[in-house]
Amino acid sequence: MSPKVSIIVNCFNQGCYLERSVKSVLSQTFPDIECLIVDDGSTDNTRQVAEQLMNLDERVKYYYKENGGLPSSRNFGVEKAQGEWIQCLDADDWIHEDKTRFQLSYLEKVNLNDDTVFYCDYERVFLDANQNIVNTQENVIGSLTKDEFIQRLLIPDFLADTPHPALQQAMLMKKSILSKTKFPEYLKALGDRYFAVAILMAGANFVYTPMIGTYYTKHQSNRTNSWNYMKNYYIIFYENILKNYPELNNCCQSGLEFFLEEAIMEKEEDDFERLLKIVPMPVRLLNKKITIKNKKQLKVFHTIRKILPSFLLYEKYRGNRTNKIISMLFSKIKL
Repeated sequence: MSPKVSIIVNCFNQGCYLERSVKSVLSQTFPDIECLIVDDGSTDNTRQVAEQLMNLDERVKYYYKENGGLPSSRNFGVEKAQGEWIQCLDADDWIHEDKTRFQLSYLEKVNLNDDTVFYCDYERVFLDANQNIVNTQENVIGSLTKDEFIQRLLIPDFLADTPHPALQQAMLMKKSILSKTKFPEYLKALGDRYFAVAILMAGANFVYTPMIGTYYTKHQSNRTNSWNYMKNYYIIFYENILKNYPELNNCCQSGLEFFLEEAIMEKEEDDFERLLKIVPMPVRLLNKKITIKNKKQLKVFHTIRKILPSFLLYEKYRGNRTNKIISMLFSKIKL
């Protein structure tokens, strides 16, 4: 008989974390589960750890695939999953022992024919180089409408004052959703964010289940620590959002303005050209001090910026004395 829930643990060179993650799955108070370890081309001891865990519990299965990135690994796991409900989990994260049971207890409150996603709160766990917990931060999401979800997902986390609301590790979703919408394999970062927007736009019903159900780690080996890596994928994210959901144009404004400002300031020509094609006008630049009404003006501003010394436009390039002088000039000039 097929299990009710399939919990997919994706792993790429995270064998040192894998046991803790899988044991949190095996400790679930809801026992009708299978645990699928998907090894995305690891070169560490992931296979050996997985084999030990399979000997520990017959509900554990191990699959190896060539490296393709997290979305590819998630899609692979979904294809192998036998459960009616799917939980995705990264090997360096873990879940509360009662998460699955608690989230499924909300089934009585939903239409069983709906494409339902249960989501919960989570705790951010900060680890040092020796895997010791050095800090924790609770992230309470609360009950959000579809519009509130989408608006928040289209704002980069570093510009928002609320937590990322659609953490994949905090979800439990009906498998029927994943038969219609796949994780975007061209987005090796931010794929979960795009996936959440896509299923919301397709009509998925997000149901809040109030508990700290997931422990989401932050450590030195996270790829998201690389700014250039993340910046590139944010632009790809916005390019595809505006291509596939042009009606969300205005919701992308703050994020696009931030990356446009960054590209102009740092003289990143390729990023500027990519953003020029998609940014909705008008835009506000120089910490929103000026408004540029159209793309012709934006190109002129970009050309002028390339000529001017950086300290004239941007505070980060100024010393204290220069900053005071520039501030005095700006206070007397109405831009």
